[in-house]
Amino acid sequence: MNDHGIGATAVAGPGAPSPDETAAGMTTGALARRLGVSPTTLRSWDRRYGLGPAVRMDGRHRRWAPQDIAMVEEMCRLTAAGTPPAEAARVARLRSAADVAGARAAVPAPEPVAVPTFAPGAAPAPGGAPAAPPPAAPSGPGGAGSGLPLGDVRQECRGLARAAVRLDAPELEQRLTQSVRQHGLLVAWEEVMVPTLRAVGRKWESSGDRYVEVEHLLSWHISTTLRSAPLLLPRAEPLTGAPPVVLACTPGEQHSLALEALTAALGECGVPTRTLGAAVPAEALLACVRRIGPAAVVLWSQTRSTASMPLARHVAGLEWGAAGARRRPVVLPAGPGWDRRASAGFPRCTGLRDAVQTLRRLYDDGDGRRPRAD
Repeated sequence: MNDHGIGATAVAGPGAPSPDETAAGMTTGALARRLGVSPTTLRSWDRRYGLGPAVRMDGRHRRWAPQDIAMVEEMCRLTAAGTPPAEAARVARLRSAADVAGARAAVPAPEPVAVPTFAPGAAPAPGGAPAAPPPAAPSGPGGAGSGLPLGDVRQECRGLARAAVRLDAPELEQRLTQSVRQHGLLVAWEEVMVPTLRAVGRKWESSGDRYVEVEHLLSWHISTTLRSAPLLLPRAEPLTGAPPVVLACTPGEQHSLALEALTAALGECGVPTRTLGAAVPAEALLACVRRIGPAAVVLWSQTRSTASMPLARHVAGLEWGAAGARRRPVVLPAGPGWDRRASAGFPRCTGLRDAVQTLRRLYDDGDGRRPRAD
């Protein structure tokens, strides 16, 4: 499971326009970087659908004005949602024309200005684009214009990746929320969020530290969506009075996004949790376990350098309660940092779904309140 785990965020993304570009209009190359598509794709849209810049500097060089940029941004959003390119272009042109007409009505021009002629067609239904048909087959390994090595993934991943590359925060929020509501938390995490995070991570690793801002923005919005899960999904009746599950990253481990996903998934099925987050000092973790007597402790490690079997064994050996009825926590080492042979004797999980099932079974003792005895 990927997480951002990157140092300082870049101030400006690879597609950020310079002040000179903003004043004179954006070049095709700069716009392609901003949208996460290739310059060839932009030229193809211009040639096939008339989605090109209205002005050419010196009669040759293309400069994209704000209204031109808004039009191709709409094209990107619609195609990412599965709308066929020809239909997406028609809707983008119509919306661009409506925006231009609205702006002129609000601010009367001193002189008549020629309005570009657009292809005929019925206006889209109020509130958005026409209903998207089944997704078209992607062109290329990452989908047409995604800019990310996605491979064979859900259509939602492609739309999410394109929104991330464009740094389109509202679109990211909308797509992530829709994914959780439509598919549920487990599927949204395993089949939409994680593949997109991995693709962004591979892009960052292969592009010389570019796209850091893309990974940070995507991770932030995934984290926000996971924390909002109680508002998006129905929740099981909480296990009142049951001891919680403690979730913590091992000392020095900064990757906490997977723990947030597990926290949300356990909350969805009513399991109480106490999530301590990234890089929890060993002393603080031990103090927490002694104070609350959890049913289980999840120790997340992304890399082998942060996986500590002595700490896992120490936590597993803690006891509390009256003499003759002492209890110990179940310790679940989670994440790719744990060596399977070294962690023998501890329960193992292969993913979020497996971890939820393993922890939920601890409470299946008849009354659903107290965990089963070891």
